[in-house]
Amino acid sequence: MREELPTIRVRPSILKMIKYPILCAVLICHPDVAAAQHLGIADRTETQEWASPAIKHALQMRKFKDSDHGPQSTPNTISRFFTDEDPSGQIATFQPGGGTSTANNAFFQDLGTNGRTCFTCHQPQNGWTISASGVHDRFEDGKGTDPLFRLVDGATCSTDDVSTIGAKRKAYKLLITKGLIRVFLRLPSPLQFEVVHVDDPYNCTTSPDPTIGLTSPTSGIVSIYRRPLPTTNLRFLTTIMWDGRDATLEDQANHATHIHAQRSTDITSDQQAQMVIFENGIFTSQISDEEGCDLDDCGATGGPVALARQSLKFFVGINDPVEKNPTKAPFDPNIFNLFKSWLSLQGKETRQRKSVARGEEVFNTTKISITGVAGLNDDLHLPKIAGFCGTCHDTPNVGNHSVKAPLNIGVADAGANSPPALDISGLPVFKLHCTQGPLAGQIFVVTDPGRALISGHCADIGKVKGPILRGLAARAPYFHNGSAATLLDVVNFYDQRFGIGFTRQQKDDLVNFLNTL
Repeated sequence: MREELPTIRVRPSILKMIKYPILCAVLICHPDVAAAQHLGIADRTETQEWASPAIKHALQMRKFKDSDHGPQSTPNTISRFFTDEDPSGQIATFQPGGGTSTANNAFFQDLGTNGRTCFTCHQPQNGWTISASGVHDRFEDGKGTDPLFRLVDGATCSTDDVSTIGAKRKAYKLLITKGLIRVFLRLPSPLQFEVVHVDDPYNCTTSPDPTIGLTSPTSGIVSIYRRPLPTTNLRFLTTIMWDGRDATLEDQANHATHIHAQRSTDITSDQQAQMVIFENGIFTSQISDEEGCDLDDCGATGGPVALARQSLKFFVGINDPVEKNPTKAPFDPNIFNLFKSWLSLQGKETRQRKSVARGEEVFNTTKISITGVAGLNDDLHLPKIAGFCGTCHDTPNVGNHSVKAPLNIGVADAGANSPPALDISGLPVFKLHCTQGPLAGQIFVVTDPGRALISGHCADIGKVKGPILRGLAARAPYFHNGSAATLLDVVNFYDQRFGIGFTRQQKDDLVNFLNTL
């Protein structure tokens, strides 16, 4: 029998008394206010200037009518502990605070105008996001009527033809094949660069309609295509959205409802609180692999219950490799310690488990010469950094960055610098010329300008955050632009990008390990 955390219930009157709803979410699961303080105070360092133009655009796109609407299928309850099949075994979700009635939580309610809910894009069998294979099945089952398939951002452009099933397949190509949603952002001001050329296969950024695309090299709307991030394990979150554009989860809940569900007015503070409380109260990870090995057996500590326990120990900056604070423990590259006990197992039946344990060691101990990473090498003024996987994935047993650290490792590179291990076909390509700032005169060719679409800074071109690594097996493809179809593609990218020199066995072991997270 798996060990579970005790259920802790908080009276509704207490929830109303707490100033910050996000703090309520932590208290429901963990009555440790000190551990939650980093979430309880709103971080207003992020600009919100992007939001109003994006919301306006989403509402304007209602003029392009979806041809038909299918219903959103939603379970009556989300149980305290449950599992789903995925390509590598089973993924599990655990709610330490008890199950959730979907009828009583705004996360599962239709609050907009196009039939979508948060649950449309964030489902447990895909690690609380979507997978390309799952999207494909939903398209074929409903012939494109599922609420996921909406012109506003599911299609490559809101102007796409969706009058026939064949037209729908073309319009929703990036969503079906790579799990990508259209993200539309107005170029910020002031701006250090100009868009000198766009290779746009969907004529969205290049649309002559001024409400849809660019109006000049330095003004108008840019459309890029990104993977929705998981809405689970958020107790470990340090940056909201790939480009860090939202300040709080409450902001994100409100903006997402405006944009993805095309709602005209703000959702209420109670509705925001319900969404955030649910999101902060769930933990998700792989629970068994494809050979049926329980990942919390024989001394291992995989699965979401152990992960929920660990959240009590998390704080922003934990194990940060750049932190110089002498009161904190020094950086430890041994990020994961879930499966070390499996190294000593004996017998043929333990072959898969020993591979997983070796993969964990590869992740922890492989030395990497880190070069050319914007946001790391340049910020530290070090052309080479003697690092590890954990240098960028430093949160213990979680693998995201424990502080806000948008980085450009080259995933968005295009043209002559396109990563050979990644598939960027079908993505628009932007040629950006820096006209101001310390990088003036430089040219960037990318599939996504990244955080530069929020800050306007050339130094932020191509920068995105690293995601939480738990639940990877259920949510292929990978990277923000879906350019890695498999985890082996991810490993091959890093191997080539940094000249690591992995052996075939090391790659296999590392993939087996990543599939157990």
